[in-house]
Amino acid sequence: MDLGLRDRVALVTAASQGLGKAIALGLAEEGAKVAICSRSSNRVKAAADEIRTKTGAEVQAFLADVRKPASIKSLVKKTVEKCGRIDILVTNAGGPPLATFPDLTDKRWLEGVNLTLMSVVRLIREVIPYMQEQKWGRIINMTSLTVKQPIDDLILSSALRPGVVGLAKVLANQLAKDGILVNNICPGYILTKRQDEIIAARAQKRGISVEDYLAESTKPIPLGRMGEPAEVANLVVFLASERASYITGATIQVDGGLVKGLL
Repeated sequence: MDLGLRDRVALVTAASQGLGKAIALGLAEEGAKVAICSRSSNRVKAAADEIRTKTGAEVQAFLADVRKPASIKSLVKKTVEKCGRIDILVTNAGGPPLATFPDLTDKRWLEGVNLTLMSVVRLIREVIPYMQEQKWGRIINMTSLTVKQPIDDLILSSALRPGVVGLAKVLANQLAKDGILVNNICPGYILTKRQDEIIAARAQKRGISVEDYLAESTKPIPLGRMGEPAEVANLVVFLASERASYITGATIQVDGGLVKGLL
């Protein structure tokens, strides 16, 4: 199936590793030009080199911190300068830390808001004018299964990521007339460095081995395993494509069946 992504320009944030890198690679494999960013210059350059080598695609690597408004403005401006436009935006950022409610000061709440919600607000705000001008766009927000099934020690994620979903629903309504589609992805337990850190922290807190924790935590997943980053990337690539032309305002989990609710 031709997804119609050849020569489209995609901006994927926090893409030097994990889900962001897998998504950028997936888009590049379909012929898209890709711009990626990270707070680490070495990591983002290495990721860009790897994606170029594997796909032959045009890849731009930028140093950026999505927690900082000025950095987001600069990132979008540089992407347009280098690539000519932005057709696809994938908003992605590192997840907020594990915590319980009593542990969270106002400072930590505000840091979570800035990372998890405001980074999405600012990125979308910057790219919308370009997409409106060309009457075509795809905005895909990486959230978490916590928007459908809150998790006790991921309270920042459980409280803030639903705000991204609410924003996306409103924007899907408002931007449809401009040919811009807005959707959300909810990864479940995906084997990334972030997941490794969560697993280690939970295992240590409970005083059990990582192996025992993994065996226990995969039991509720109908498919019986954690997911691979490429399995999330496959859905993102589809939603970014011409073939997803009648999908907007959707929030879709990639979780092996872990979320048990109907919606």
